[in-house]
Amino acid sequence: MKAVTANRLDDGAVVYLGDDDQWTPHLCAAARFDNADAAPVLAAAKSRTAEITDAYLIEIDGEGAPAGRETLRETIRTSGPTVRPDLGLQAGASQ
Repeated sequence: MKAVTANRLDDGAVVYLGDDDQWTPHLCAAARFDNADAAPVLAAAKSRTAEITDAYLIEIDGEGAPAGRETLRETIRTSGPTVRPDLGLQAGASQ
């Protein structure tokens, strides 16, 4: 399964294309596509240059978690920096 990810222009946040064709910061809410269906969706997402930048496909498992050879990279993108737990998305989760 594939999902479309990008960075939102207004704040740089990692976002995923949802089933409602809106961008969401939650990977678990990302739309899932079969490999054959993913290319046209990605092409449409890349044209949304007023909203996002650098859209690309990622591999996800059946539960919506990163999978495949870029699991670590996508886990870090989703969670934020790995060197300072007081910064990034993980800082808000601990408060």
